[in-house]
Amino acid sequence: MKKTRLSLVSLGLIAALTGCQPAQETSQETTQPGPMFTAEDAATFVESSQREIEKMQVPAAKAAWLYATNINTDTATVNAYISELFANRVAELAKQAAEFNDVEVDADLRRKLDLIRNALTMPPPANPMKSERLAFISSELDGMYGKGSYCREEEDCIGLVDMSAQMATSRDADLLLEYWQGWREVAKPMKGLYAEQVEIANEGAAELGFANVSELWRSKYDMPADDFPVELDRLWNQVKPLYDALHCHVRAELGEYYGEDIVPQDKPIPAHLLGNMWAQSWGNIYDLVKPEQEMDVPDVTAALRDQDYDEIKMVKQAESFFSSLGFKQLPETFWERSQFSKPADRDVQCHASAWNVDDKDDLRIKMCIQITGEEFNVIHHELGHNYYQRAYNTEPLLYRNSANDGFHEAIGDTIALSITPKYLKEIGLIDDIPDPSNDIGMLLQTALDKIAFIPFGLMVDQWRWKVMAGEVTPEQYNELWWQLREQYQGVMAPVARDADAFDPGAKYHVPANVPYTRYFLAHILQFQFHKALCEVAGDQGPLHRCSIYGSEEAGKALNAMLEMGQSQPWQQALKTLTGTEQMDASTIVNYFQPLKTWLDEQNKGRQCGW
Repeated sequence: MKKTRLSLVSLGLIAALTGCQPAQETSQETTQPGPMFTAEDAATFVESSQREIEKMQVPAAKAAWLYATNINTDTATVNAYISELFANRVAELAKQAAEFNDVEVDADLRRKLDLIRNALTMPPPANPMKSERLAFISSELDGMYGKGSYCREEEDCIGLVDMSAQMATSRDADLLLEYWQGWREVAKPMKGLYAEQVEIANEGAAELGFANVSELWRSKYDMPADDFPVELDRLWNQVKPLYDALHCHVRAELGEYYGEDIVPQDKPIPAHLLGNMWAQSWGNIYDLVKPEQEMDVPDVTAALRDQDYDEIKMVKQAESFFSSLGFKQLPETFWERSQFSKPADRDVQCHASAWNVDDKDDLRIKMCIQITGEEFNVIHHELGHNYYQRAYNTEPLLYRNSANDGFHEAIGDTIALSITPKYLKEIGLIDDIPDPSNDIGMLLQTALDKIAFIPFGLMVDQWRWKVMAGEVTPEQYNELWWQLREQYQGVMAPVARDADAFDPGAKYHVPANVPYTRYFLAHILQFQFHKALCEVAGDQGPLHRCSIYGSEEAGKALNAMLEMGQSQPWQQALKTLTGTEQMDASTIVNYFQPLKTWLDEQNKGRQCGW
């Protein structure tokens, strides 16, 4: 499953996909907290703030969409200008919300006040010149990434999409290293801008009462900011033994294929050999690490091409999955306004994303779809965002979001877990369901995508939290990045990195300022959600073989959680579907237990660890 994607979970108070905030003209009707104010004042402030933001966001969202789907000087200028206006206004509202901190209000009103205060991802300071500079940097970084390419010669350039396709399929170590290094050249000029951006945003965070942006980001999870990383470590430690076993097997097989001079068996795995530009998911090297015995694993890519699936047909099929659960079809405007393929005449952002432009029913996806099984999964994932967005669209503005940002990512992935052979047979992509003797192959393929991703999903924000807290200088950015990658992933840079390198910038979410912990959380939550929905659907088989396709009962249970939006702490939303308020990675261990047993057998006599 492709994990380079990003989804727009909300355009109410959350940053647009470009990493900027939507904007429009400001209103003067919002209540200004005074030296003596009451719960009634707080309620008036919240209601007027919601009305103001709701009025501002639609043209702002459209500006962000235009920029993402047509990157040029004009769209960049308009988007940067609007984002600055809106970010400034939301920052003002956030500071006003903080003035009600000591007013006694009910739980619902306190939640809304806190959501306003914590709204921005990179909050601008009050200084207008610095605010303008922050908006410019954000737009500039986004454009640098979107237009990035690697050029061997002046007229011989290749973009990220084509390089990623080569990284997925080539087994030429020299070519893989060339593309790996080439893409990271795009990020080098970002380093100074990124450091400046952090410095300015930290001033804005301080004006909101936070120590820095790191504390602001960690304060959005219905628990004390310092407790949140502890919770993440608890979840990671539940999964780590499975990851370690997978890492050991993959390194051994890569060493056998490429030679131990290229893949030493006592060191982290070189990052360019794992089938992905960022070594974040490893499913593309399944052919190198698969079981020796013949496994009948459905080739979804071949099936899609044999049956003449194009981009639209792939999306239509994903829509039919949700229809089978009882969800109504997507609006006609979805098909008119979405970007399904890469235009030939302009630069666009190709990373997959889901949008609700008007916070009501203007649902869209933005992708450069390729006819592959991986992209088939991604489409199901992105539509999961759209259906979530529509489920909570009658909530008050501040609650039109997922219970936490990990929930939004988890919903799409939960649906993708149901893309099992059972589902593929029902929709006619395969003729027969492989018998259980083939499960190890399918579980290994899934683990190479999902389990391999989990430590990467954790470490990206571990890096940013330290950077934003000022624990490292810009000169140490890259060194810290690779320290964390080796620590959590057991993955290393294949060559020594230059002092001016900025390898974090080669990952879209860093220059775009999109928090990444949501993807880690999604990988934990999706298995909990899947288990609960399979139980509702009455599936009695192994969890890894379950598909909820066609179960309206599962659809009703899912929608009951989705329609809550962010109106309650995420713990309550989790309990609505699963019966527990605690995230639990033990379901992952159970899902992959047959694979873990097999991996332990393969790893006997091997040197594991790094």
